[in-house]
Formats: sequence, structure tokens, C-alpha cells
Amino acid sequence: MVNHRINNIKKSLDLKKLDAMLFTNLLNIRYLAGYSGSSGMLLVNSRGADFLTDFRYQEQSAKEVKGARINIIANSLLEELTSLPAFVKAKKIGIEEQSLSYAQFLQLQKLAPRKKLIPVSGMAEDLRQVKTSDEIQKIARAARIADQAFARMIKFIKPGLTERMIAAQLDHTLKLLGSTNPSFDSIVGSGPNGALPHAQPGERKVRKGDFIVLDFGAIYQGYHSDMTRTVCLGRPTEKHLKIYDIVTQAQAAGLKAVRAGVKGREADQAARKIINDAGYGKYYGHGLGHGVGLAVHEAPGVGMKSENPLPENSVVTVEPGIYLPGWGGVRIEDLVVVAKVGCRILSRSTKKLITIKA
Repeated sequence: MVNHRINNIKKSLDLKKLDAMLFTNLLNIRYLAGYSGSSGMLLVNSRGADFLTDFRYQEQSAKEVKGARINIIANSLLEELTSLPAFVKAKKIGIEEQSLSYAQFLQLQKLAPRKKLIPVSGMAEDLRQVKTSDEIQKIARAARIADQAFARMIKFIKPGLTERMIAAQLDHTLKLLGSTNPSFDSIVGSGPNGALPHAQPGERKVRKGDFIVLDFGAIYQGYHSDMTRTVCLGRPTEKHLKIYDIVTQAQAAGLKAVRAGVKGREADQAARKIINDAGYGKYYGHGLGHGVGLAVHEAPGVGMKSENPLPENSVVTVEPGIYLPGWGGVRIEDLVVVAKVGCRILSRSTKKLITIKA
């Protein structure tokens, strides 16, 4: 079977004037060759691809790896790599500067002192931006799991529970519903802790009058989801309602702006303008969103400085927020598929303010 992803890498070699490209980022290796294990390397040249791993993954790689010769090593990965004919013949070899450690780089230089090792970034990541229908289906499944988990959590949360207890229950629920693992360390920020965009769940007990920010995701067959909802424990005050309404409007503006060809910063500005005009601009310090796929944070960017046009069939988040120190915060986040006209929202949970009885 022809591996079109590896063929695309072969085409890129000429453009970058490389004889071969060494992939060490395991997510890129999974994307290109199908391997989901935790140890391996992939070398691609104009004639094909070689995958290297050790005995522990022999059966797994035989089942998973597509479009590459499988090499089960007896020594270290780098030692075996340098003996491959494709490596021996190559003069200029690209390396993934973001994933090959400095120690590995030095070792590779020592093993192959006559080779020119050229740092390269984005070769596979650029391809990963545009999702196939199969990838989108997996991400959508991960999003459904997150929606189902949220529906259970709003019935679980009550005064007296700690943020840590809520996060633990959330992670457990995600797994029960079919997630391999949580997509990332689940965020539960209650009351004043909600003003921390990446709050770490602690021993604070949630109480009546709290906004609670829940930011979490699921993983289905390697693909991630990401969503945020903010709920109120007890009756919301006028301030709660005001801040929540501003963020709701900003999120709607961001969603409306997202479509294929729009620059990331343009979508960001559409949402940011709502918050700025309401007088809360200095309390919104992060970008509108980010790409999601095999990693929960990947290209394309959807931030203040993102000049990249959003590709059709990329998957991104739309997640504006307001964070008031000492009081709390609100963030509303959907996962969407970028389309020619607009976007398709994968996160189905309601964005109306949910009030939990206290």
C-alpha cells in the first residue's frame, strides 16, 4: 500500500535540499508510519523509509507500521541508524530540532562525523494541520466523550468538594467513557483560582457563589479533544452574569470569524474586540485558540501574532476568556473544524450559563 504521507516527505526533501530526514518526534512518526509505541526513529529518503525500534515493540510495529521497512535493533537506536544503507549514502540529513536532544545530537555527530546534520522544523507538522475525514471522525469522537463527561460532572459537583477531587472524578469519568487518558492535566479553577488560565486543581473547596472553570479533553485512538465550560455554584450575581455574557459574545464572534483562509490573528481580533470594547482587554492575555490533533496543542495557531491562514479541514479551538485577579474567571471553549465557509463545531455542550444548586 502506498503511504502518501511518507511520499509527501520525499517530495519535501528536494525542496529542502536534503538527502534524508530523520524523525524522532513520536507523534510525527505515528502520523507518517502508524507506529504508536514509545521508542523508535524513522529515516526517510527519496527511495523509501526505514523504521527502527527494539525487541519490545517487534510485534506492535509489525501490526502498525505502514510504508516503511522495519528494523529491530540489537544495539542503540543511533548506532543502528548510522549503519543503515540509506543513512550511509546520505550527505545532508535533516533532524527534528525540537525533539532530538542535544545529547543525542552530539552522539550522532560522534558516530557520523562526516555527515551534515541540518536542523529542520515543521516538515511533518505542516502536513498534520490538514486532517483527513478519518482523523476528524476520531477527534469528533474524543469531543463527544468530553461532552458526555461534562454532563456527568455537573451532576457530581457540590459544595465542599475540593478542586482536586473534582479533577480526579473528571479524569476517571473520561476513561470510563472511552478516553485512553485525559487529553492533558484537567483544569479545575474555582472562585479566585478561576483567574488562573491554567489553574492546577488544589485543596480549595468549592463553595456557593463560585464560578468554576472546567478545561479538559479526551483522547480517542491517539486524537485529542479540548473544551472549556464555566459553571456557577449557586445563584449568579449581576457581575457573574455580566462577565459571562461578554465572554459568550466574544466566543460567538470568534466562531463567526473562523473559516478557511482567514489569518489566525484576524479570528483572534474578532473575539478580542468584544472584550476590549467592554473594558476588560487587560484581563484577556492569551490567544483565541490553537490547533488540535495528535497533540492537544499543535499548528495552526489562532493568536494575536498568528499570520498563518487557517487551512480547510484543520481543527482548532476557539476559547476567549476574562480573568479577574482575586475574583475569578470565565472561559468558554469549543473545538471546531475549519471549513470553506465558517466552521463546524464539534463541542456540543450548552454554552448557556449552568447554575448548580448549592
